[in-house]
Amino acid sequence: MRRLPISEVNTMPGEAFVAAFGGIAEHSDWVATIAERRRPYADRDDMVAAFEQAVRVADRETQLDLLNAHPDLAGRAAIAGDIGADSRSEQAGAGLDSLTAAEFDRFTDLNARYRERFGFPFILAVRGATKHDILAAFERRIDNDPDAEFATAIEQVCRIMRFRLEDRVGE
Repeated sequence: MRRLPISEVNTMPGEAFVAAFGGIAEHSDWVATIAERRRPYADRDDMVAAFEQAVRVADRETQLDLLNAHPDLAGRAAIAGDIGADSRSEQAGAGLDSLTAAEFDRFTDLNARYRERFGFPFILAVRGATKHDILAAFERRIDNDPDAEFATAIEQVCRIMRFRLEDRVGE
């Protein structure tokens, strides 16, 4: 995929911008719509900051909808390939597409327990992580205070958006 120069990003029509970057935040085009209003960007980091700010200033219900737009890690939708291309690639890069039956059962149990406790899926920017790293993060976070975990999930969404923008936009 060709990385767009920031000068090109800054001159895209609004609809083209949202079409190009609407998937940065999982099934949540509204983030790109809000971030687009902050153009022109000085550089890619400024663009990343616009996306992060859009998420951070949203009300809690909108943030919760964003969290719930994310698929379970190694969940049934992921195994069936019924998730976004970015998520599919990221999960495969972490080895979540080649779990043993026991590992899949462990992920299924943790996903269910986490979602029951917090009301949204476990979110982790998995780039550079292994399935063992992800399971360890699950174990560390499953007993967190709900407000602290909500904040952690939002932080992880911001990391995911940064990685995705870095893939699409040049310095």
